[in-house]
Amino acid sequence: MGLVLAIGLTLFTACGVDTPASSPSSPPPPGTTTVFTTLPQPSPTTSAPPSSAPSSSSPQPKTGKVVVLDPGHNGGNSGRPGEINKQVPAGRGKTKPCNTTGTSTNSGYTEHAFTWDVSQRISQALVAKGIRVILTRQNDTGVGPCVNERAAIGNDAGADAVVSIHADGSNSAGAHGFHVAYSAPPLNAQQGEPSMRLATALRDGLRTGGFPTSTYLGSNGLAPRADLGGLNLSTRPAALVECGNMRNAAEAAAMASEEGRQQYAAVIAKAIEGYLAAS
Repeated sequence: MGLVLAIGLTLFTACGVDTPASSPSSPPPPGTTTVFTTLPQPSPTTSAPPSSAPSSSSPQPKTGKVVVLDPGHNGGNSGRPGEINKQVPAGRGKTKPCNTTGTSTNSGYTEHAFTWDVSQRISQALVAKGIRVILTRQNDTGVGPCVNERAAIGNDAGADAVVSIHADGSNSAGAHGFHVAYSAPPLNAQQGEPSMRLATALRDGLRTGGFPTSTYLGSNGLAPRADLGGLNLSTRPAALVECGNMRNAAEAAAMASEEGRQQYAAVIAKAIEGYLAAS
């Protein structure tokens, strides 16, 4: 969430939360519920899900818990500037662009590909534990959905937790580490203590998993934010994880590797499970 650059008609962000390169997409893992949004989306491909993600082929006992995973951005955003630049409600009486393209590593590995892959891996881990998972987009070649639509998916599902997955793109010298954002000051009861507990569980999980907290945003791995539409519009416990800085060489290498993405996914999934168990 940092530097914003306008290139042509397309909005690029340094994380964007809210440049492009195509990347293979894979269908949601077995047991995952996919939500189709109002923006046009290509059909899912038939390529296999990440090979090192946990298998969930065997029937699992249901916990009754629902998690909405929100993979940041989308692979087709850069080609549809008219759609992603349109203004939509962002909470607190403000509007912002529907969505953005996100950032990338210096070698061109994109944030949207990273968030899609990690979210699928988290989904498979949670589904294997009997948790129902809903993804806010069904592939990495579509457009959007807008930030207000992403929030509505979690609200309409009555999600027990909504977790957005992102990566940042700061060019500040030495900038590295993750941070977890939550809506503050809260606009409803679910944005208060429940969202703070979710954000803290994610922070603790990532830190315990060996990931360093951000050196440049937030404090001690937590970042209260009033400007993120998906969090402002949520009526469910919600948090946004900036997994690290894609412009930092070490973190870029981890994010671009299958092993690194699996490690991110494993610790985030474990943190979500812990939050649900305590709720």
